[in-house]
Amino acid sequence: MPPKTPDPQGHALWGGRFSGKPDALMQAINVSIGFDRRLAAEDLAGSKAHAAMLAARGIISQADEAEIQRGLAAIGEEIEAGTFPFRDEFEDIHLNVEKRLEELIGAASGRLHTGRSRNDQVALDFRLWVRSACDRTVEQILGLQRALVGQAETHAATLMPGFTHLQSAQPVTFGHHLMAYVEMLGRDGGRFADARARMNESPLGAAALAGTSFPIDRQMTARALGFDKPMANSLDAVSARDFALEALAAAGMLALNLSRLAEEIVLWTTPQFGFVSLSDAFTTGSSIMPQKRNPDAAELTRAKTGRVLGAFTALSLVMKGLPLAYSKDMQEDKVPVFEAFDAVELALAAMTGMIADLKVNEARMAAAAGAGYATATDLADWLVRVLGLPFRQAHHIAGRAVKRAEELGVELAQLPLKELQTLEPGVTVGVLDVLTPEASAASRTSYGGTAPERVRAEIARWKEILR
Repeated sequence: MPPKTPDPQGHALWGGRFSGKPDALMQAINVSIGFDRRLAAEDLAGSKAHAAMLAARGIISQADEAEIQRGLAAIGEEIEAGTFPFRDEFEDIHLNVEKRLEELIGAASGRLHTGRSRNDQVALDFRLWVRSACDRTVEQILGLQRALVGQAETHAATLMPGFTHLQSAQPVTFGHHLMAYVEMLGRDGGRFADARARMNESPLGAAALAGTSFPIDRQMTARALGFDKPMANSLDAVSARDFALEALAAAGMLALNLSRLAEEIVLWTTPQFGFVSLSDAFTTGSSIMPQKRNPDAAELTRAKTGRVLGAFTALSLVMKGLPLAYSKDMQEDKVPVFEAFDAVELALAAMTGMIADLKVNEARMAAAAGAGYATATDLADWLVRVLGLPFRQAHHIAGRAVKRAEELGVELAQLPLKELQTLEPGVTVGVLDVLTPEASAASRTSYGGTAPERVRAEIARWKEILR
């Protein structure tokens, strides 16, 4: 019997075709275990489901399946304990697990890969990870919504200026303002739920790209892994990454909304606004200016948006020119997704903490609510409602009233009645009842309006949703 020829690859589980070792640079660019080790739990789950199906279909023996399941469980325990030997020489999480399984149970390990490929294996692992990331993000969104609703309930009648163009526009309540973000976040959560529903099909069993000749049961593995059904086309199954792009698109819109709220916190905590304050838990000091209290958590939340939007762009550029089915380019799909969801997770946690931590300066907000002649529209509305004037004529009169108040250096509510009657003789003392910020906000009782009674109704509705 001729001597056994050493495997020039030594460790490589795909090395039979090759007669030489890869260059060190090839090894460096090819290895992915440094980041795809995060898929360990998903890889084990997929392998357990696959092994159970192989045994159920009689493709492997019950004894081999039992050994495989025992080995996979042991690997899971090692990973949990931090003792699993992750090794660069085995490229990725799939080969690391497969090689360790061989070390633990011997020859039976070689039967696990029957009827599958690393192509459908990685597609499965990544899809499982993104699905879980969407679920985690939705839970965090709900937590932030609850924090916002809690502050909104406390401040359902707390006056503040509403802005357009960052100029005082009309009085609103702080509760109403916060509830706007509850609505925005509700849409964000819906986008993740929609993405999750579309991605909830299993690629396992597509093998390399064409399916397999083994009599596998893809419905069984799909059910075991919580999928609605198997993907219907094997080429699509191994090459699709739109599920990750859709999740990143949802994450990008969420990050934009968090950034808007973060920007408002940055503004509101300045001495110039002075609307709210944050405790030491969510601020930092200055190395040279002892008076400073910097809202760094809000600023960093705002900055995370670039990382999340950049991840969508990065993965789009990876995928944009790839023919079917799998290409090694797709190894670059994971890092931007991992980084984006890490950023979103941290931003959501920080924002939830900041919202719960906010202390509101109600007096400062109320004073600002009436500044800048913010009840001018209320004057115009009164002229339409009580005197029957066309709105455009009423708008013109209200504008002249603002000009006269500016000349006298008073707010609209302080403008003498005779001055208003000079502009429109039909004006009565009743107009003064609508020119205060409190009256203005209370009058906005239309659905979705800022009247405290409306705000409280919306809070009650959302508390029921978030229960």
